[in-house]
Amino acid sequence: MNPSKCHLLLKSCKTLNQLKQIHAQSITQSLHPHHQPLSCKILNLYSNLNRPIDALNVFTQIPDPDLITLTSLINLHLHSNQPRKAIWVFAEILKSGKKPDGFAAVGALSASGLICDLKLGKSLHGFVLRHGLGFETVVNNALVDTYCRNGRLELAKIVFDEMGERDPVSWSSLLHGYVIYGSLEHACELFDEMTKRDVVCWTVMITGHVQRKCPVRALELFSEMKLEGHRPTLITIVGVLSACADIGALDLGRAIHGCIAKINLGLDVTIVYNALIDMYSKSGDLKMAVEIFKGTMKKDVYTWTTMISGFAVHGQGLRAIKVFNDMLDSGIRPNEVTFLSVLLACSHSGLVNEGRVWFKKMSEIHKLKPKVEHYGCMVDLFGRAGQLKEAKKLVKEMSRNPDCVIWRSLLSASLVHGDIKLAETAGREIIKQDPNDDGVYVLLWNMYASSNRWEEAREMRKEMTERKLVKMPGCSWIELDGIVHEFLVEDRIHLLCEDICLILEGISKHLKMDTVPFFEDDCVWL
Repeated sequence: MNPSKCHLLLKSCKTLNQLKQIHAQSITQSLHPHHQPLSCKILNLYSNLNRPIDALNVFTQIPDPDLITLTSLINLHLHSNQPRKAIWVFAEILKSGKKPDGFAAVGALSASGLICDLKLGKSLHGFVLRHGLGFETVVNNALVDTYCRNGRLELAKIVFDEMGERDPVSWSSLLHGYVIYGSLEHACELFDEMTKRDVVCWTVMITGHVQRKCPVRALELFSEMKLEGHRPTLITIVGVLSACADIGALDLGRAIHGCIAKINLGLDVTIVYNALIDMYSKSGDLKMAVEIFKGTMKKDVYTWTTMISGFAVHGQGLRAIKVFNDMLDSGIRPNEVTFLSVLLACSHSGLVNEGRVWFKKMSEIHKLKPKVEHYGCMVDLFGRAGQLKEAKKLVKEMSRNPDCVIWRSLLSASLVHGDIKLAETAGREIIKQDPNDDGVYVLLWNMYASSNRWEEAREMRKEMTERKLVKMPGCSWIELDGIVHEFLVEDRIHLLCEDICLILEGISKHLKMDTVPFFEDDCVWL
């Protein structure tokens, strides 16, 4: 077998078994490790198949590795999530006197971005300029990404503006930086400037709006993307399903579910099934969520956790615990989010004893240190059950200072069970930590007013006025014929606002009547 034939075989290689056969043939034919380009190709394929040990073994067998081989090693460390080792290899290239090319520089820049080392990123930027690599688009893209990851968007924008040639990666790198580390407004402005937008840029915008709690806009962007003829990727689908889950857009979620079979999403579709389970659970179709869960062949920790969470939000605590026990029996190790879902299930179902047991086992058996969120669930569990003494005791025993989430749980429980003193203490603690939380002032004002403590009530009103706090308007969504409508309190911008108000007024009148004559002539509008 000659090197050319071996290269062709490697080009069509798809599985680890095929690669090992080609690797063995190259050794028997004395091609590896003496034919460096071939050895580098084998090294890269092992890296791409997530076999870092095999890749390193190949590297150690190559005598006097050249720049291409060392660059392959940099990429291997990046693929193995070892950016500091990648930087070390780049430093060794410089020490050896070899002149790194653009590919080696890109690897080093990617590594500096992953560890968020701005000083190193700037040094590499200087290296790029000194060695005349600044004209390469791929290097400038890596610089943009590095500065974005370090939160220096203004420097990323300077590099972007000075680029002689930009490709889709250039735009998507800066766009991703604005979405994750900057403002959504700037991301939208940049997106509007783009003359040619690929599916990556659309996906960045869709997932960015989902992460920033703007699900309606995310769904609008998805519709616009389809109109431009772009085919959604796996990440796009997951982002859109998350948006549907956030607002309960069940019809749209079902439509996307129907389209998934027509889209080639690759072999790893577990993440899509997880998103479907989450969407159906949050949208009220728990039966379908369970069906998808049972049909998921390869369940990971997120699959189990999502199903547990689904039962939790529907108040089916015992079923959630049953799934959790099945997860443990399957050998999947739970994480902090899994336990958070279990404790939430116990809280929503009033399973106080079960909550105590799993909270204790979390640290003693599974060696996971409870976070503030877990303490918050336990406080909520005790509070819902009226065990305020237990809740207060747990807050005092916490290894860290309770945050606003803990105090809000305690405030809510004390208001429900009439413990005015505890409610006042919790409310004051929230104001101390977050003086701009308008909801707490309103709750305390209502509590004081209902207790005829008008002086304290006026004090709450005064504090709100002095801080210029205004109660944030409530927001709700409703899906009709596959279209999601968003409403704010006192919202008058909807196209059918007048008709909607007339219907609501009619409903309000009938609700105030002793009987509702559904079959009378005056009720035809219903």
